[in-house]
Amino acid sequence: MSKAVETKKGIVAEITEKLQNSTAAVVVDYRGLKVEEVTELRRKFREAGVEYKVYKNTLMKRAAENAGMTDLVESLVGPNAVAFSYDDPVAPARIASDFAKAHKNLELRVGIVEGAFYNEDKLKELADVPSREVLIAKLLGSLKAPVSNFAYLIQAIADQKAGEEA
Repeated sequence: MSKAVETKKGIVAEITEKLQNSTAAVVVDYRGLKVEEVTELRRKFREAGVEYKVYKNTLMKRAAENAGMTDLVESLVGPNAVAFSYDDPVAPARIASDFAKAHKNLELRVGIVEGAFYNEDKLKELADVPSREVLIAKLLGSLKAPVSNFAYLIQAIADQKAGEEA
C-alpha cells in the first residue's frame, strides 16, 4: 500500500479512538471565521481541556462509521471542525455556543454526547446547562438555606429573651 493510504488509515483509527473515548464530540462549521477568531476559539477550548481539530470529512465519516455513530455521518458536509471533551460532556457545546453568540460565522452542527446524537437545537439547549461546579454550588446553597434560617431564628429568639430580661 502507498504511504498516503497508510497515513489516512492511521488518522481514521485516531479519530475513531477519540470518538469512542470522548464524553462529547461537537461538530462546528467554522467557515467565515478569521484566523484570529479561530485562534481565540482554540484557546478557549484548550483552557477548558477540550481538544479542537479539523479533519477531512471523508476521514471523519469513516471513523464515525467505525465507531458506530452513523447519525454523525450524514451531517458532515462542508468545512467542519470537531471538539472532543473527555471530562465535561457539556463543555464543547457551551464554549462553541458562547463563541457563536459573539461571532455569527460559527455554527453548531451536530454532536455526540455520552453516546447520544444531538442536533443543533439540542446542542444549544445543552449549552445552557450550568457547569458542574455551578450546579453543585446551587445544591449546597439549597441544602444550607433551611439550616441557616433555623439558626437565625434561634438567635433572634435568644436575643429577644435577653432583651426582655434586661
